[in-house]
Amino acid sequence: MDSAYRLVMEPPTVDDYLRLRKEAGGLSERTREEAENGISGAWAACHVVHVESGESVGMGRVIGDGGWYFHIIDMAVLPHHQRKGIGDAVLTALLREIDAVAPNANVNLLADPPGRRLYARHGFAETAPDVIGMRRV
Repeated sequence: MDSAYRLVMEPPTVDDYLRLRKEAGGLSERTREEAENGISGAWAACHVVHVESGESVGMGRVIGDGGWYFHIIDMAVLPHHQRKGIGDAVLTALLREIDAVAPNANVNLLADPPGRRLYARHGFAETAPDVIGMRRV
């Protein structure tokens, strides 16, 4: 990530969180109450600010138990700021936080097609068919 951006090791504001989810593409919109509760419930979070404009342009969060299980969520970068190392910087920072407290942790995520190359570069691999992700519908 170049000097046009600054990584901040805290979550974005609720307004920025909602905007990033909406404008980055691929993430569902959430209510303000869901955003407030979600942000405060994260184990770790960070966001990236475009220095010149002061705009939050990327983010990521981790939920987990703090000891063994961690789940990467809310990885998002605004389209006109993609391909500049922001996703790499966010994921590296979040993984560093996990490794500092749990070097042998079980870290997982759900990978939409646009993020799969990024996650693979950071050591993530598909688990199917041995293990598949499931969700309540």
